[in-house]
Amino acid sequence: MSDAALKQNNKNATADYILSVNNIEVVYSEVILVLRGLSLNVERGKITALLGANGAGKSTTLKAISGLLNTEDGEVSRGTINYKGENIAGINPDKVVRKGVFQVMEGRGIVQDMTVMENLRLGAFTRTNFNMADEIEKVFHFFPRLKERMQTGGAAGYLSGGEQQMLAIGRALMANPSLVLMDEPSMGLSPLLVKEVFAIIKRMNEELGISILLVEQNANMALNAADFGYIMENGKIVLDGTADELKDNEDVKEFYLGGGGEERRSFKDIKSFKRRKRWL
Repeated sequence: MSDAALKQNNKNATADYILSVNNIEVVYSEVILVLRGLSLNVERGKITALLGANGAGKSTTLKAISGLLNTEDGEVSRGTINYKGENIAGINPDKVVRKGVFQVMEGRGIVQDMTVMENLRLGAFTRTNFNMADEIEKVFHFFPRLKERMQTGGAAGYLSGGEQQMLAIGRALMANPSLVLMDEPSMGLSPLLVKEVFAIIKRMNEELGISILLVEQNANMALNAADFGYIMENGKIVLDGTADELKDNEDVKEFYLGGGGEERRSFKDIKSFKRRKRWL
C-alpha cells in the first residue's frame, strides 16, 4: 500500500466525520446521470470546501444531501449518505432539516415579500421548545446589520445583495443546525462584501462549532476559510486534500487560483479530461 493510501486510511480511522457520502450516483428523470460514484467526508466542527467548474455537479451534491433532489425529479440511485451514522439518502427535506442539516441555497432564496423578522422566524419552523428571542439575538450577534434593517421595517427584497445573503445564512442559524450546506455564498457580491461574509462564516464555525460544506466558485476565499477541500469534475471527485495542500498544488493553482508555475498557460486548448488525467 502506498504512503498516500496509508495516510488516508489512518485519517479515516481517526477522524470524526459528521457526514460521509459514499459512492453515490444521482439520476435526473431516471435517465440523466449527474453524479458518478461520488464520495466525500465532512469532519465534525470543520469547514470543507467543494470546488469545481460550472456543471461539475456541486449543487447536485448538496441537494442530494439535503433531500431537495426529491423536488426536482432527481434521486440517489446508488450509494449512501451517512449523517451522524444514519443513512439520509432520499428522505424528505423537512426531515433532513429536523435532523440538523440546513442548506443555504444558491441565489440566497429568501422570501422577498416577508420582513427580516418573518424570514428569520421561518428558519425555525421545525423547532419546538426554544426561546425565539434568544435565537434571533444569536443571529444579530453575527449579523448586526440585519438588526438595523429590521428596525427600519420593509420587505427583505429591498435589502442589498450582501444583506440578503446574511439573512439567508441567519435563517439557517435559526434552525439550530449541526451541518450547514452553503451553495455559492459569494455570488453577486462585491469583493469587500465577499470578505465580510466569509469572515462571518469562519466565526460561526469557530464560535458555534457548526460543520460547513461549502460550494464556492471563489477558490481562493473558499480554501482560505476551509480546513479540507475536494475538487469535482464531471460528477466525481478528482482531487482532495487539506486546504493548504490544495493551495500548494500546481494544477489547482493553474486552473482555480490563477497561478501555477512561472509560465501562465492558456485555457483555450485544454480539455477537461486532460486536467482530470493529470490529477489522477
